[in-house]
Amino acid sequence: MMEWKTLLSAKRWGHEDKPIRDNDDARSQFQIDYDRLIFSSPFRRLQNKTQVFPLPGSVFVHNRLTHSLEVASVGRSLGRIFYNQIKKDNPNIDNEVPLMSEVGNIVAAAALAHDLGNPAFGHSGEAAISRYFTNGEGKFYLDQLADHQKKDFTNFEGNANAIRILTHPFEGKGNGAYALTYATLAAIGKYPCESSIGGDKSKLHRKKYGFFQSEKEIFRKIADELGMLQDNDNPLGYFRHPLTYLVEAADDICYGIIDLEDAHRLQILSFDEVKNLLLPLCNSDKLETRLNDDLEDDDAKVSLLRAKAISTLIYECSTIFYTSQPEILSGKFNKSLTDALPAHYAKAWKKIEEISVEKIYNFQSVIAKEVSGYKVMAGLLEEFVPALVNNDTHYYKKLVKLIPKQFHTEKTDLYSKVQSVLDFVSGMTDLYAVELYGKIKGISFPSVT
Repeated sequence: MMEWKTLLSAKRWGHEDKPIRDNDDARSQFQIDYDRLIFSSPFRRLQNKTQVFPLPGSVFVHNRLTHSLEVASVGRSLGRIFYNQIKKDNPNIDNEVPLMSEVGNIVAAAALAHDLGNPAFGHSGEAAISRYFTNGEGKFYLDQLADHQKKDFTNFEGNANAIRILTHPFEGKGNGAYALTYATLAAIGKYPCESSIGGDKSKLHRKKYGFFQSEKEIFRKIADELGMLQDNDNPLGYFRHPLTYLVEAADDICYGIIDLEDAHRLQILSFDEVKNLLLPLCNSDKLETRLNDDLEDDDAKVSLLRAKAISTLIYECSTIFYTSQPEILSGKFNKSLTDALPAHYAKAWKKIEEISVEKIYNFQSVIAKEVSGYKVMAGLLEEFVPALVNNDTHYYKKLVKLIPKQFHTEKTDLYSKVQSVLDFVSGMTDLYAVELYGKIKGISFPSVT
């Protein structure tokens, strides 16, 4: 059984030898995590990374940055409601678990970082990286790697990449430069296992994987410090940190509801379609009257429906999280909070998922741009992987000079070299990837300024 007192550690990665400071006048330790992420370069780059609609043009829809900010906002509310519930039932909780009041701030910080590792062009970017090693030129290098290393590349995972970005000492960037707290780092890890045991869809915490081989000892250290439960004595598989459920719920709520709003703005879904999907989640008898009498603009009506639906889902998911504490703390809660919604809400949520897949994620322009992004990512890997691995021709040496210093490595093994290229390529924004691809393929010629 995991215990909240050890799970909510403010110890900082890379600064374990330093005493944990008391909160300063302005911020708690976990608010410091949030602020460090807000001002970080990987977070800023999310403003030009695909959420659902790649390079949407003049119509504003969500990108990874706006999505992450909204997930953090919802996550903070989920955590705060949980704290208020536990405080109501146990007025002495702040003495028993001194950091329990910080749950909302921990979830908000972790939610802010949950997509940091996603490459350009969303899931098609992940798929492009993976396919390069399974069916592309990267298979040549794959055959030279150890078995436990291969799945890090053949099933590239943005979740694991986020942990790497936040803990890896990139060249010239300092050792543990972000120095986030152990609690925040653990809450980011939706799938706390290595790639060799990930992919078991019958187990939520092993549906994918959460750290690369290069970060396995880092995650082990964090998990052991926090008292996270090992999965069936597997040395590199753990049950989730409880707050991960709240981070996941915040993400599910935001993309599930807000993708509908974006689809309406892009005229993929009509107002009536969105209204019929969201009204069952709004929990308000007078809302339809207000929509008809008080608002004329359809975008404003959809915004109101979105707000009401999110409010309902926040309350329901926080309640499920609170009432499921025994199962969650013992590693026995094997579903997401949104999958545990009461039947009348679950039906509406399922319908939203079905329509999103059918009409939004498979919309023709979405697919066309995903395919284009797929080609861009694959093309960049075809150039940069052999260049950095071999670095033995004039052309390769020139290509290597295009890779920023922070992504170079002094390690000489193949796994580390390939991973350095993936650090570089996966960190690109959509536009930068397109521009660099065009330049090195000769599609566009770089100007000298």
